[in-house]
Amino acid sequence: MSITILQRSQQGMRSIKLRNRYLYSILGLILFMPALAGVSAYLYAIKQSEMANVDQVTIDNWKLELANQWHELEMAKQSSQQQLNALTAKMGMMQAHIRRLDAAGERIVNISGLDEKEFNFNDAPAIGGPERASGSQTYDIPQLLASLNEIDEQLDSREQQLNVLESLLMDKHMGVERYISGRPVRKGWMSSFYGERNDPFTGIPAWHGGIDFAGKEGDKIYATAAGVVSWVGDRYGYGLLIEINHGDGLVTRYGHNSEALVKKGDVITKGQSIAKMGNSGRSTGAHVHYEVLKLGRNVNPLPYVNRKPKG
Repeated sequence: MSITILQRSQQGMRSIKLRNRYLYSILGLILFMPALAGVSAYLYAIKQSEMANVDQVTIDNWKLELANQWHELEMAKQSSQQQLNALTAKMGMMQAHIRRLDAAGERIVNISGLDEKEFNFNDAPAIGGPERASGSQTYDIPQLLASLNEIDEQLDSREQQLNVLESLLMDKHMGVERYISGRPVRKGWMSSFYGERNDPFTGIPAWHGGIDFAGKEGDKIYATAAGVVSWVGDRYGYGLLIEINHGDGLVTRYGHNSEALVKKGDVITKGQSIAKMGNSGRSTGAHVHYEVLKLGRNVNPLPYVNRKPKG
């Protein structure tokens, strides 16, 4: 069997005869090419499927790892916030201690007659000088909290020492004048006693922590003992209030004033005029609300009012 192929050329028509062996080779090649292409496509598809499976597993692992990292980060943030809250609370307590120390220091300066310019507790002490590095030291949060607790205990100890020193100085400079006795007014009458009474605004029974002395607007108010002024200013219910610390845990209060004649930190002698009677705060008329506190608790002022002064 043979196949004749005609081909046109410049020389005319040419004929090419393909004999059996060539013909079979060409036919075999024609039939083999589609099969080869199909096998190649199949192998390529399998390879792509394997790659797709590997990529999906990898992506899933990445997602899981990322989720774990986010969880760890959130836990770390919560722990850091708790530690920050603890540090903030401790700092607040230390600042309160420092304010009390400053107040005690100012009272001691006033009592002892020291120069306020040399002992100004509102300014940081002037320090300086050459220093050598002593090696860096870092703290973690628990160590820092422990250090702050130690400093807080030291501040508490210093506060107690200053309070003792204040009492000693007051004993030395004021003596028997610190003995609370008498009335805070020269004129006027007792308009309300210590204890339970009907509230003048609501009519409901309520506790009254002092004694009221009624008088005229502008009447002088007098200190019933020597001491140091620890408060001058408005306070809820009291109006314009003056508070005097007499040492040994004793404090007297004078409320509803129209004008203060002393300022915080002043050293007061017994019988000194400290304010003018008024009607400020929760009040129905001109009077002074007089309180005595012992170790921070209200006590009945009447025994102090009725007792005779020492000396």
